[in-house]
Amino acid sequence: MSVLLNTSDHEQGLIRSLRIQPLLVVLRPESTDLEASFPGTRLSRQLDQLVEAGVQHVEIAWIEHPRWPDLVMAAMSRHPRVSLGAASITQQLALKQVAELGFSYAMSPLLDRGLQQKAKQLDFLLVPGVMTPSEIRQACDLDCRLVKLFPASVLGRGFYRQIAAPMGNLPFMIAAGGLRAGDLYSWLGAGYDAIALGRTVFENDGFDPCLSAWIGA
Repeated sequence: MSVLLNTSDHEQGLIRSLRIQPLLVVLRPESTDLEASFPGTRLSRQLDQLVEAGVQHVEIAWIEHPRWPDLVMAAMSRHPRVSLGAASITQQLALKQVAELGFSYAMSPLLDRGLQQKAKQLDFLLVPGVMTPSEIRQACDLDCRLVKLFPASVLGRGFYRQIAAPMGNLPFMIAAGGLRAGDLYSWLGAGYDAIALGRTVFENDGFDPCLSAWIGA
């Protein structure tokens, strides 16, 4: 008998998984990725490299393009064991599409009450982006136990400790935006629960050795 999971279950599942490996990598499709057969695309090569290195959580940025669904379905089929999420969700059209495609979760760069309410209606996990203590509190009021601090590089590594004492219990917090693999140890040590990395993971299409070292440590 199959068990239907609700949004809270998915949220707790993602938190548990990120406690084991507190890393997410965001891939952004280019126009060439949307024009070719998936196995021959840059995005496919990068996803293969991440999976081979042992990365467990990968996000593919949403793009309003008729071939984007085919791209992500091919990625899911190629690597069914990866926790695959969608990134850059800022509108209900995108949210509805990623929920229908079967993503594990999605992330937004902003906190939008309407988007969160729609996600709950769809029984789908949408992680909001927050930047201020007020936005963190608003996210908690919307029952979000998982948030993304964005852009983290602008706020700085010490931001977490500055707000932790006056705010009390904080949600599970992912630092994202402008970070590199070399930042993993120091930012996790500063209190953040997980780190999201983007294009800096690949230097001239080569894998950042700092990330390989961190995963293998």
